[in-house]
Amino acid sequence: MIGFPAETAVERSSRRQPNGPLGMFFKGFLKHPVMVGSIIPSSKQCIEKMLAPVDWANTKLFVEYGPGVGTFTQPVLDRLAPDATLLAIDTNPDFIDYLRRRISDSRLKLAHGSAADVRALIAELGHDHADYALSGLPFSTLPPGVGPHIARETYEAIRPGGAFLVYQFSPKVRDFLSPHFDRIDHGFELINVPPCQLYWAWKD
Repeated sequence: MIGFPAETAVERSSRRQPNGPLGMFFKGFLKHPVMVGSIIPSSKQCIEKMLAPVDWANTKLFVEYGPGVGTFTQPVLDRLAPDATLLAIDTNPDFIDYLRRRISDSRLKLAHGSAADVRALIAELGHDHADYALSGLPFSTLPPGVGPHIARETYEAIRPGGAFLVYQFSPKVRDFLSPHFDRIDHGFELINVPPCQLYWAWKD
């Protein structure tokens, strides 16, 4: 008899809830493993620590790269001012459709596209710049040239005093950020699967 490995908790959840957040996240990872950094969404502790330095009172446009199933999207909206905007950009149309169905909030603008085009997408909304950008994209596994391009475009898109917030499982992302951002704060969150590197790259 051929033996098969035991089904994991994530796989069981995905099977039981194919259209739920875990099922969608797992399906997205299987379809686009290079663009999705983990098969498990970030923890509450990771989210709170990542978003803590944001000056929400002075944030008019917040940009999120790779929102996935909205693990960070809803917490950002919960903190965002009533007259502010969240632009969420994802290359996976399944995630865009899922968020469109799941979140009914006029402040959320969804864009099926690439973070490399962030400045053009910001301009389409009638803004000159973003106050903050957030990314969980796995920079170290992106196609050659894409990571540096996203880092450069993000720097140009953010206003002085704003920041690029990045959560990663590899510290190599600093190599993409340091050519553009002079001040990069670093944190670490153990209560996450896997433990997560946190970076706040400030545009001074």
